[in-house]
Amino acid sequence: MPDAIRVVVVDDEPMVCAHLRTILGSVPDLDVVDDAQDGAAAVESVVRHRPDVVLMDLRMPGVDGLAAIERICRMPDPPAVVALTTFDADQNVLRALRAGAAGFLVKSTPPEDLIGLVRVAADGHTVLSSDAKKRLVAASAREQDTRRQAVELVRNLTEREVDVLGCLGQGLSNALIGERLHLSEATVKSYVSRLLVKLSCDNRVQAGLLAYDAGLTPR
Repeated sequence: MPDAIRVVVVDDEPMVCAHLRTILGSVPDLDVVDDAQDGAAAVESVVRHRPDVVLMDLRMPGVDGLAAIERICRMPDPPAVVALTTFDADQNVLRALRAGAAGFLVKSTPPEDLIGLVRVAADGHTVLSSDAKKRLVAASAREQDTRRQAVELVRNLTEREVDVLGCLGQGLSNALIGERLHLSEATVKSYVSRLLVKLSCDNRVQAGLLAYDAGLTPR
């Protein structure tokens, strides 16, 4: 008989961990080797136990699940990490997958489905519950629309205005923008004011977010 799939469960609610242990421990080919209550403990558990699959809650005090996923997925030969959450936050689905998660499951996933999807994750495949799949498609569509609109707005800017907008996306002050682009602070202020009007932004924070959406700053 092949070795059991080693699983680490991560959730800040002990009752959730106990519930998942009960479900996964009901079949002989799954072995919950540890549970953790925050992201930092999850990373330590992965180093110590070398699991095949990690079920990772996303919202926890201290180091959250998204940060833990990023750290774990940078390890040599990392386990499959499946985000597990009750929240209908679309951005969390996208961020978890971009961070390296092998899938995304809601905590209301039926026990028999959860068992099957853990096996699928251990085999190296992407897993998404049906609810998560619908939210992911909807969130991706909204994000693509936002990016497309931002790119269209930026096309109407001059090259120098694009440079200034990119600096706003990095959160730079007028003085730092001036140093980077070799402009006086007064000139930068003038550019920023003109950008806010052109882009219909209320403030420089909104302009910075638009720069991010348009791909002018690192994601």
